[in-house]
Amino acid sequence: MEMKTMSTQDPIERLMDAINSHDPQKVADCFTTDYQVEAPHRPAEGFTGNEQVLANWIGIFKRLPDMRGRVLRRATAGPELWAEFEYVGTGPDGGTIVLGGPAIMWARDGLIARARFYMAPVPAPDAD
Repeated sequence: MEMKTMSTQDPIERLMDAINSHDPQKVADCFTTDYQVEAPHRPAEGFTGNEQVLANWIGIFKRLPDMRGRVLRRATAGPELWAEFEYVGTGPDGGTIVLGGPAIMWARDGLIARARFYMAPVPAPDAD
């Protein structure tokens, strides 16, 4: 059986595997220690470091314990990765929470080193 290492597995695939494992440390390990994120529509949410990634995902998994993520679309050009993500989970009140949007990321040594992040709430589908 072939084992994938962090330097050979696609960074987006690795991130989705980590998110869907619900292990916040695995998610943080997808990013460099000097990871930089910008949130152009919410500048105050930008930060540096994968320690903050860990703290963020601990909170996300606590609030949405059954959350699942998927990539809707993606493109790659060298170290630049573009992906449209969708995350769906059950909120504390039992309602469905959907987050979605694109991220533009740059990889270094198989890890995500920088991102411009445009994630936002999306109206949940109507229950039939």
